[in-house]
Amino acid sequence: MDALQEEIDRNFDSFQRVVHQFLPARKGQWALLRHGDVTSFYPTAGEAEGAGMDAYKDDIFSIQEVTEEVVDLGFFSHVVA
Repeated sequence: MDALQEEIDRNFDSFQRVVHQFLPARKGQWALLRHGDVTSFYPTAGEAEGAGMDAYKDDIFSIQEVTEEVVDLGFFSHVVA
């Protein structure tokens, strides 16, 4: 498994455990995650993706929407248009 996929999997597992803490206040926002931690929130997936690309030059991060139903987007939790 490559580093990006490992990061995505770790972030997803961590996010599932803590997402309830962010509801309902951040519902519909996008979390930027790195090394299993939520680092910040953004109103759109594009903004979260852009912030991650700016902050992490190695591109090892993921994003996840804050919702009641957490969905594993796999690689697409990192590559969002």
